[in-house]
Amino acid sequence: MVEKIDIEDLGGNEELMFVKFFQHFHCYDIIPISAKLVVFDTQLLVKRAFFALVENGARAAPLWDSTKHQFVGMLTITDFIHILRTYYKSPLVHMEELEEHKLETWRNVLETKVKPLYSIGPEASLYEAIKTLIHEKVHRLPVIDPLTGNVLYVLTHKRILKFLFLYMSDLPSPSYLSKTLKNLKIGTYENIATIKESTPVIMALNQFIERRVSALPIVNDKAKVVDIYAKFDVIYLAAERTYNNLDVTVKKALQYRSECFEGVLKCKVDDTLKAVLEKMVDSEVHRLVIVDQEDRVVGIISLSDILKFLVLHPAGEKTKL
Repeated sequence: MVEKIDIEDLGGNEELMFVKFFQHFHCYDIIPISAKLVVFDTQLLVKRAFFALVENGARAAPLWDSTKHQFVGMLTITDFIHILRTYYKSPLVHMEELEEHKLETWRNVLETKVKPLYSIGPEASLYEAIKTLIHEKVHRLPVIDPLTGNVLYVLTHKRILKFLFLYMSDLPSPSYLSKTLKNLKIGTYENIATIKESTPVIMALNQFIERRVSALPIVNDKAKVVDIYAKFDVIYLAAERTYNNLDVTVKKALQYRSECFEGVLKCKVDDTLKAVLEKMVDSEVHRLVIVDQEDRVVGIISLSDILKFLVLHPAGEKTKL
């Protein structure tokens, strides 16, 4: 298929390059031959579910309702954050709800905060998958077999972009890949949410939800970025069983982070889109912190920003704010 794509096929509009690419491939094309899939029953205790995520190195899991005999949603780290914010009172008050509640109970209590299950079929195009991920503001999209009702795989922005890179060398290179972020105006540059190492964890959790962000750059007193606190880092509270004291600082909480953490991944507004794409794919991150020459935060660029620019905007798709 990639041999058939050239600029002439696109009516001279190189911006449609990746639109056509993702319209051609189906969701089943991206599913690996062998992959681990963690699924939870809604009767499982909340605490055990998040421990299981940690033990399996998973960031989310489909939820199966054995009464309804169907998948009813996804359990994500955002859910864990909602639970902690709802039930946390102080370090002196034990969070019994987290210890005793089943996933089913939690979903009923926090009904207004629970997202419906967004899914896609294996025959759907990757273009449709990208539309669903971005329009519905989800980071994980289960691929469900319409015949068996089984989840086959969970699609993510990272997996989709990595799939594209398997074919990048065989595709014509659009000229805009050589342009800078500044020229293309990709990313968020205003009202960037940041925290300090001394910020209490509970305040960081509030920022995640209220500002609707997936990561918070950590800056020092000179406004230089020194670290980052991502939603995924919150799972270490479950791993270390330290979620009963959320008044500790972010710096202390990050002591439990995996040793394989590579540090804050950054870029500059003068970096080309191609260079940014390569860094994101190679490092397998969801976003880069955009900094100036003094390492001060000036913006954030995410995989959602990238896929909007490469695929949805050229196709004339309007995205929700």
